[in-house]
Amino acid sequence: MAYNISVENEDMASDDLHDALRAAVLQADNNQSKFAAAIGTSQQLVSYWLKNRRPLPAEYVLPAERAGFGSRHDLRPDLYPREEAQAA
Repeated sequence: MAYNISVENEDMASDDLHDALRAAVLQADNNQSKFAAAIGTSQQLVSYWLKNRRPLPAEYVLPAERAGFGSRHDLRPDLYPREEAQAA
């Protein structure tokens, strides 16, 4: 039973991370090509991430932040937790 709860929590966290990617693409006028060019990858790869409900890969978080698509803390809170979250 505990295993199922763990899997459900992991799925919810995964959904949150995917939603952060979707929000970032929306900030690029919902244009996958524009988002991809800004972070240094292909539109096809962005489409793959979205279609397969993947989070933004770690190597693209900082380029996405520099391009203005959200903070690293919002894009991947699992990798870049906010300081107040670390203190708790």
